[in-house]
Amino acid sequence: MKKPLRYVLLVAAALAGLSLLAMGLGWVLVCRGNACPSISVLEKYNPRQTSKLFAADGRFVAELGLERRTLVPLTQIPKVVTAAFIITEDRRFYEHSGIDLIGVFRAGVTNVLRGGFSQGFSTITMQLARNVFPEKLTREKTLLRKLREAKVARSIEARYGKDRILELYLNQIYLGSGAYGVETASQRYFGKSVRELNLAEAATLAALPKSPARYDPRRFPDRAIQRRNTVLELMRREGSISDADASLAKAYPLRLARGRGGSSDVAPYFVEWVRQLLEEKFGERIYQDGLRVYTTLDLELQGAAERALDRQLRAVEGGSAGAFPHRTYEQILAAAAAADEPAPGAVTPYLQGAFVALDPRNGAVRALVGGRDYDDSKFNRMTQALRQPGSTFKPIVYATAIQSGRPPSYVLDDAPIELPQVAGDTWQPRNYDLKFEGPMVMRRALYQSRNLPAIRLGMELGEQSVVDMARKFGLTTPIPEYPSIHIGSADVIPLQMIAAYSTFANLGWRVAPLAILRVEDAHGKELWKPEISRDQVLTPEESWLMVDMMKDVLRRGSAAGAIAGTGFTLPAGGKTGTTNDYTDVWFIGYTADLVAGVWMGFDRPQKIMTNAQGGRLAAPAWVQFMIEAYQRKPSPPDWPRPSSLVSRQVDDLTGLLANPGCPASDAYYEWFIPGTEPIAECPPRASGDRPAPVRDTRPTRKSPPPPGAAKKP
Repeated sequence: MKKPLRYVLLVAAALAGLSLLAMGLGWVLVCRGNACPSISVLEKYNPRQTSKLFAADGRFVAELGLERRTLVPLTQIPKVVTAAFIITEDRRFYEHSGIDLIGVFRAGVTNVLRGGFSQGFSTITMQLARNVFPEKLTREKTLLRKLREAKVARSIEARYGKDRILELYLNQIYLGSGAYGVETASQRYFGKSVRELNLAEAATLAALPKSPARYDPRRFPDRAIQRRNTVLELMRREGSISDADASLAKAYPLRLARGRGGSSDVAPYFVEWVRQLLEEKFGERIYQDGLRVYTTLDLELQGAAERALDRQLRAVEGGSAGAFPHRTYEQILAAAAAADEPAPGAVTPYLQGAFVALDPRNGAVRALVGGRDYDDSKFNRMTQALRQPGSTFKPIVYATAIQSGRPPSYVLDDAPIELPQVAGDTWQPRNYDLKFEGPMVMRRALYQSRNLPAIRLGMELGEQSVVDMARKFGLTTPIPEYPSIHIGSADVIPLQMIAAYSTFANLGWRVAPLAILRVEDAHGKELWKPEISRDQVLTPEESWLMVDMMKDVLRRGSAAGAIAGTGFTLPAGGKTGTTNDYTDVWFIGYTADLVAGVWMGFDRPQKIMTNAQGGRLAAPAWVQFMIEAYQRKPSPPDWPRPSSLVSRQVDDLTGLLANPGCPASDAYYEWFIPGTEPIAECPPRASGDRPAPVRDTRPTRKSPPPPGAAKKP
């Protein structure tokens, strides 16, 4: 051998020896101190698991978590799934001891030739180490990190069997779209358990670890199919599947679950509300401990609420030509899509709506819709917004009057009034029809939703008395002691306003809204069961009188038009609501076992349309919901009348006892709490001798909102 060649070989051998010595030294020193994690944590493997939300009947609703993961034992993972992952990610998995030396050599040659880290040599065990210990084993492309990863992998292999390592890996690996582990990914993409996957679907999952974002089957279906077929070809070459099976699987269409698969799109506003409640109670545990949360949600009622609200919002937008003066929801979204604009965020420019239904007996929220489009705006208008309730607040004023000893026949005056304001000007409230009808009994003032009688009644009772009653009804927002509060000028949280009507449905008992029935840990042990909050606000006699008056709202009052022709005949009460300049419309109604409320308006308050009345715009959604709801559940009972109440025939104009001297057409039977019934008879008058309605011709004056009122998200 010539000297130069011998010299080159000696130098090469020396360099190789030094390299091996350096690697050996690095192998010894790479985990000095606390540089490498302890694998003892794998003895009790407990990765982050999502909390699962279930409806009241036990059906799955959604999951909450930073890493959405459901653990499944290896024995329940089909062989076709394990084979797809092994052949794709580490085909010599059962032959090496954590480090695939053939793979290391191949990657080393490739990287030297390309002058960088263009090819890796991670085994399944090394990937497991990196995913279980991300704080210690980062994803930086350095030799030191690879050495640490390999060292930890060898330690894992020395302690655990191959099947256990594979099980840990398949439950830990990230597979895109927020899914960790094969079970969650299977639910997410295919809407079924990993136990039910076919060959093509198994190969689709095995295609994802290389680059979950790049091969996302929802965003890049063609790319995902191409990568899936590559996996199938690898399996065929390895003899794991036959040529025929490979050909059939390659031709199989990509069939993905609707929405996001295992993470349901059902009731997103309700789910987010529950998440916030859980976070207050359990903190970060809800994102990692795999809690099982049983909610009050009724999936059928939720669907009915969504359909009723959506149908009515579209009906409002698509009414007679020119009636709705704004761009519609569809027009705004279409324009945004065409211009490739981002979603509006919390404040949307189109007509919004919200709906809630709850069981007044226990406060269980059965359905909740917080807005028109959760993907477009996640602001929950039912639980987070502050809106003026308008006339839906009036029953609180009338309930205060009933409790104070005033009977439903108590006479109020529907006449003009001018009230001085702090700024020095005057407030001149008016009725929606711009008319004054003079004296009328309290019952008629309520079901016709007259503003002036309600203001006079509230002032007579005293603002503080009305505010105190509102607190008993569950309203917590500021209510300044101004006369305008009696017709609903003080902002409320819609959920609180609607839940307040449980007081009437329960004949006096207010029940706080409840979203969660119980919370269990991952093993089924009960951790928390919220208590039902019940407070008596009215006596059965007082509340029955209120219910009877509010039935008239549907029978012959401001909501009668929405009921007519629908076939809705169930015993029910309710109240319409309309605010200043037609910016908010409401309807809140109830039966003995279901309270439901509808709100519509713009996030930035503006006039919805001319003559936008709650009975015309909001009440139809309530009626449609109730009709559909009671197609699936038994009809509710009527409220039993307390035996202590007494009946008298009274005059509709004076509220006094009817007699032959008063027109028979003005006489009706009223109910009274003993001691509140009239004892005097009405003075004689001719038939039709009633004051004619007076047209309000004064300049328009707005009802002043209370200071600091906030109505937008």
